[in-house]
Amino acid sequence: MSPLIQGVSADRIAEVAAHAATAYRAARPRSAAAHWADAWLGGVPMHWMKDWPQPFPMLVARAKGAWLEDIDGNRLDDFCLGDTGSMFGHSPAPVARALRAQAGRGLTYMLPTEDVLAVGALLCQRFGDFRWQIATTATDANRFALRVARAVTGRAKVLVFNGCYHGTVDDAMVRLRAGQTEARPGLVGQVADLTKTAVAVEFNDLAAVERALAAGDVAAVLCEPVLTNSCMVLPEPGFHAGLRALTRRYGSLLIIDETHTISTGLGGYTRTHGLEPDAFVLGKCVAGGLPAAVWGLAPELAARFAAYDATRPTGHSGMGTTLSANPLQFAALRATLAEVMTPANYARMEAGAARLEAGLSRAIAAQGAPWHVVRVGARVEFICAPGPLHNGAEAEAAHAPALEAAIHASLLNRGCLIAPFHNMMLVSPATTRRQIDRLIAAFTSTLVALFN
Repeated sequence: MSPLIQGVSADRIAEVAAHAATAYRAARPRSAAAHWADAWLGGVPMHWMKDWPQPFPMLVARAKGAWLEDIDGNRLDDFCLGDTGSMFGHSPAPVARALRAQAGRGLTYMLPTEDVLAVGALLCQRFGDFRWQIATTATDANRFALRVARAVTGRAKVLVFNGCYHGTVDDAMVRLRAGQTEARPGLVGQVADLTKTAVAVEFNDLAAVERALAAGDVAAVLCEPVLTNSCMVLPEPGFHAGLRALTRRYGSLLIIDETHTISTGLGGYTRTHGLEPDAFVLGKCVAGGLPAAVWGLAPELAARFAAYDATRPTGHSGMGTTLSANPLQFAALRATLAEVMTPANYARMEAGAARLEAGLSRAIAAQGAPWHVVRVGARVEFICAPGPLHNGAEAEAAHAPALEAAIHASLLNRGCLIAPFHNMMLVSPATTRRQIDRLIAAFTSTLVALFN
């Protein structure tokens, strides 16, 4: 008898995956025949492009709103949306107009434009009273915020949560095993001992946070308000209030990274739930999909950093990149913040995501599957395990790669694209009810194929 994986026969998973792969190949002869891979390291221009559960990558011809089309003419309802990069839809009209206009005036010149004035005010309006800087990625923004934290506290370590997502920040490339912090497996060319500068604890475990902070060597806690990079884990009641109280008690700073949780609502999880970080980081969708990120310091921290900055020796700060804060970024930031990241669009996203959450939950219940659905605003995930989950260790244990890959491939062949790295789906302002209902129907059909 075939073993069960999260309630599903391993043989049935293999059958569904094989059928999906065959159908995928048959529908994409041009992508299959393309001779482009030899020029690229590992066959793709960015290695994550190989992580999709298909026999070969599809080549995208165009995307608009909440759909994309490959070079073979297959149109897909897009619920991945660039893994949050296009959370507000592909090429929002205000952003596309702003980019076209700025492109005719120059792409980069290492000097500010008038858009800088508007963007600063809009950032404070949307996210709170911070003193802002621009980066190209949230990874860079997190790195720079951590430099500030270490500078003003004189401490070396950062506390992160087991299973966290903060881009490719070196200090976050750690995990918790048998109560000890260690480097994550698989890191390429890792030579530094990450445990010298980072400590990992479980999400929702305030006692563990306090034990780590009590050592007196933690400059900052780097925290996403919800664990998002594997199986989504929600904060338990009182967790964020307790975390803020502990960081203040032990003199550590609190950096909130909203790069994924910006789906929560206008102003992200921070504004929606009244968090009080010392530093705020946001990337991916903040400029409508153009590479850009923002990081801001609360006024008190900004003053502490200014005092430090006035006394440091002349030399390179180790912060900033040449193309960051270019005028193209500011044009996209201004259009996104003013015309795309609006209360009306968030309301539409929230309503659509609630519809999706309910439909997926019904499909799971109909099969009696031991699974559950989690939602944070416009972000919805199905998890192939009972819930709720409480920490990163539980999230890792709930992850079922072969089963999830089969589901993703089956959904794609039914015209629905979701994120390849986890079971994440986003509802954009451009996503229609019809698209949501098609995804629910595709998910339902997939579950029937797996469980019957």
